[in-house]
Amino acid sequence: MHGEDTGGRVVDPACTIAIDDLPDGLIVADADGVVLAVNRAAERLTGVRGAVGQTMEEAFPFRDHDGREWWKALDVHSGLPTRSRAPEKPLHLPGGQELYVAARLVRQPSRGGEVQRVAVTLRDGGTRARLERSRADLVTTVAHELRSPLTSVKGFTATLLAKWERFTDEQKRVMLETVNNDADRVTRLITELLDVSRIESGRLEVHRQVVDLVARTQRVIAGRVAAGEPAGRFVLTYGDDLPEMWLDQDKIDQVLSNLVENALRHGRGTVTIDIESVGWGVAVSVRDQGEGIAPELAPRVFRQFWRGNSRRRGGTGLGLFIVKGLVEAHGGTITVQRAPGGGAEFRFTVPTGTPDFA
Repeated sequence: MHGEDTGGRVVDPACTIAIDDLPDGLIVADADGVVLAVNRAAERLTGVRGAVGQTMEEAFPFRDHDGREWWKALDVHSGLPTRSRAPEKPLHLPGGQELYVAARLVRQPSRGGEVQRVAVTLRDGGTRARLERSRADLVTTVAHELRSPLTSVKGFTATLLAKWERFTDEQKRVMLETVNNDADRVTRLITELLDVSRIESGRLEVHRQVVDLVARTQRVIAGRVAAGEPAGRFVLTYGDDLPEMWLDQDKIDQVLSNLVENALRHGRGTVTIDIESVGWGVAVSVRDQGEGIAPELAPRVFRQFWRGNSRRRGGTGLGLFIVKGLVEAHGGTITVQRAPGGGAEFRFTVPTGTPDFA
């Protein structure tokens, strides 16, 4: 990438090996601040080309929010001889773009030696800001969703404790059922948050066993009917050649339940669930007869907090994000499109697995 700079300094080959493969920006300078190497990510983030041989102050005049020059403040020759890093902080270039910049001081010998090089890493400030906004949105959503059931639980329990003798057994039963339902709602919310955390951190575990997808779907439908939905609103079709499937039963139940709930909440008419073999696995389609999802909105459906344009919004907007994570944890895929008869069709495919595949 870079061999020798214009000032006659020989660039250390160790500084240039494979740094273009790094996802984050990387700038390597010597102890005097002369740039030795810049990877492509750093050039893209900063918009600076041909920086090798220039000084850091010339090529990358980073400043903090108070206008202080970052490289001068870093002052690599001062401080304790054990100092090895500068923590990441938001900095600006003259063009106005914000980057998160950190530095590592490479010493020789490594303990207490003179600084030989400085490795500067860059991250996109816009990406960090979007992540922070997403986390703030999650906190706001959680607070909002928790407030209603907890207020209800607190109100009913306080009333029962203060005026127990004034209520009939039937009134007590109704209030306790409400408390129980609200406690279930809080539990579901906490479960969703844990799932989001595991999906985002890559810590979602899949415990496989033989799963009868038809039987699990029938169970989900029976649960919705028991909750008050008309049995005639559901149609289940499936092929006779379905292979043996090794899946995480709890997670597949969650996927099916969320997709059926989504069809009931945002769709209208009949909810059709179709299960078919696709050679390398099984595909499950869940269709409704509602307004469907506009093609331009399809890419957003599986993002956090998507609720569509239904009048019956409700929920946290995390369900489909979790569904996608659970399906992909099985090695599968999920898509959304317009159903043949109108409405939305969610279709997920999971491969035929074995215990060894888990």
